[in-house]
Amino acid sequence: MQLPETFKTKYTQLLGDADGSKFLTSFERPVNHGFRVNPLKQNRPTEVDLTQPTPHCRFGYYGEVNGKTVDHQSGAVYSQEPSAMFVGEVAHPKPGERVLDLCAAPGGKTTHIGSYMDNQGLLIANEIDAKRAKVLLENVERFGLSNTVVTNSTPAIMAQQLPEFFDRILVDAPCSGEGMFRKDPDAVKYWSLDYPVECARRQREILTEAVKNLKPGGELIYSTCTFAPEEDEQIIAWLVTQFGFEILPIKKFPGMDDGMPQWADGNSDLEKCVRIFPHHFDGEGHFIAKLKKPTVATSIDRPTVPTAKKRTKRSNSTSLNREQRALWQTFATQHFTDQSFGNLRVFRDILSSVPEETPDLSNIKIVREGLQLGVFKKNRFEPSYALALAMRPDQATRKITINFDDWRKYVHGDTFPVAPSLEKGWYLLVCDGQSVGFSKVVNGIAKNFFPKGLRFQA
Repeated sequence: MQLPETFKTKYTQLLGDADGSKFLTSFERPVNHGFRVNPLKQNRPTEVDLTQPTPHCRFGYYGEVNGKTVDHQSGAVYSQEPSAMFVGEVAHPKPGERVLDLCAAPGGKTTHIGSYMDNQGLLIANEIDAKRAKVLLENVERFGLSNTVVTNSTPAIMAQQLPEFFDRILVDAPCSGEGMFRKDPDAVKYWSLDYPVECARRQREILTEAVKNLKPGGELIYSTCTFAPEEDEQIIAWLVTQFGFEILPIKKFPGMDDGMPQWADGNSDLEKCVRIFPHHFDGEGHFIAKLKKPTVATSIDRPTVPTAKKRTKRSNSTSLNREQRALWQTFATQHFTDQSFGNLRVFRDILSSVPEETPDLSNIKIVREGLQLGVFKKNRFEPSYALALAMRPDQATRKITINFDDWRKYVHGDTFPVAPSLEKGWYLLVCDGQSVGFSKVVNGIAKNFFPKGLRFQA
């Protein structure tokens, strides 16, 4: 890999000749791969190697994932780089909390946070870029998250609308990406000696708004995939000075390094942060810090925020009318065992189950409000793909277990034959113990309702 000479000089000076040489040599080594299993699914995945668990992540394993498998399509596994999965482990929210993932795409850390929340409480996953927000939504739905609202707004709008609302906020900040050079060599082309300084300026702007969203005493988890002190220790030192945050200790695992106080203002508490270097740890470069917002506000540590509004209005969605409620209740009675969905809302004939903790989001652009259950059409209800992936097989009263050949036909968009004795109607399709989608059976044929934009040749 052709690293910029200024990059080599910078980190040789920061790390010293011996360690700097090992650091630079590590960029020639292969990329490490990893994945997480989804604890929200009923059954364990079978198409991945589960013999190499990661010591630093409860749900993590070393190894590669084939994206054209039942395990991946059903959301039973999520491919994620080993160092990156430590961020969600540090965040580690409790079920029932209000959590904001402010820079959430593509969704690795959102789904990891969701693994710990067990679909309880409220998780808002925000992404400012509209295209990346769509990818985020796909991953949230594939993972089966039902307590999650996906939004597409700026940090300033989020701060104005939801002051001091969240128990925990994750800011996986846009950064210079130095830690991903091995994984994405093209990122080297965008790097310059001034680039980390530019990124740090944007990170301070994001964090200035994010702290307004956090309750007094709440936790802020900050992470980057860069080695640059300007974006790491110096940002944390700024948070402490500007807003009075306390740096909290993070349990480190073998190969992880302390933060470097000498690269910022000398505050020894910076050692509580985590640095991941590829020549010390089996993963790519990362920086992670956990901080606590002061409980006693001062003019320095507590920015001025608008008075919280009365949170009664959810969005443009409305309650179900009599016909819609009857159609939904009929479907639910026929297809669910013990599953119940509360706070039902309709927007443009789309039925969703919105988390009970959802506040007033009227000024925030919503990509998906909770779990989309399906759509009302003329005299009928059509279940969604997202609902299928959020259901466990044991929650469905009408289901068909299909083999891998039929699954391949399904994800390709084709129909396939089923038992002629099956009654006409909707069925949850189950393959290798995982819910993979809905199909409508008519005259012994399983009609295909796999989303057209997601179809592939397995």
